[in-house]
Formats: sequence, C-alpha cells, structure tokens
Amino acid sequence: MTAQVEKPRHERRRSAAFIQKLVASRTEMLSLYGQLAGMKPMADNPEVPPVLEEFCQDVVDYAANAHFQLYRYFAESNERRKEVHDVAQEIYPRIMEITNIILDFNDKYDCGDHCKQLDELEADLSTLGEYLADRIELEDRLITSFGVANRS
Repeated sequence: MTAQVEKPRHERRRSAAFIQKLVASRTEMLSLYGQLAGMKPMADNPEVPPVLEEFCQDVVDYAANAHFQLYRYFAESNERRKEVHDVAQEIYPRIMEITNIILDFNDKYDCGDHCKQLDELEADLSTLGEYLADRIELEDRLITSFGVANRS
C-alpha cells in the first residue's frame, strides 16, 4: 500500500520539477529577448551579435527543455491526472508548431555565419515574440491545470 501512495507523490514531484525547470528556462530566455529587442537599430549595432547568439542558444534550450522533458513526460502517459493530461494533449500540437518556428529562427540567426545579415532581425524578432507569447499562454494553461489537479 505504501508503494501505491509513494508512486503518485513521486510522479507529482517529478512533474513539478519539470515545470520549475521550464519556468526558469523561460524566464532566462525572456530576459535576453527583452535585452535584444531593446538594441535598436539592430542591423549595424556591433553589440547585437553576441546577445543574439546567446539568445538563440537560450530560446533553443527553452524549447528543448519543454519538449524533451515536460511534454515527453506527458506524451508517455506518465501523468495520471486527467485534467493535466487533457490539457497537455490539447496544447501539444500547437507547442510543436511554435517549436519549429523557434528552430527556424535559430537556423536563420545562429551567429556562426549569419551575424552580418541582420536587416530583417527586428521584424523577425517581433514575429517570434508573438509566437513566444502564444506558447507561454499554452504553457501557463498546463501549469494552471497542474496546480488545480494538485488541489483535488
């Protein structure tokens, strides 16, 4: 009987840890996003490439953290609470679409070869910001459902 009680508690702690990592990664990425967005004009600003490179790494880490830890956890049916599982199933396709948009942004602006081609960065960063806002709303729905499920 103790093992049956301990497993759900362990799983809840595990999913809570995934959420904490996601929020920490997201906060760091958003801080860099704000810093980068404030560096206008971007095209000829020599301070942009190093911040852009760091942002690209952080935004990819954020997307990967969510995908390979949190969403995979739910996709493998490790979450037993119906409310949380249902929200995860509903938002996952859109999360994947936005992950692909993040990866496309990274492919375009990863500074290895592209730091000199920043003419479209302001517009692309603005568009990415809209997608990130959508993704954050979706993630917050999942986080909220997790909190509601914990209280029941």
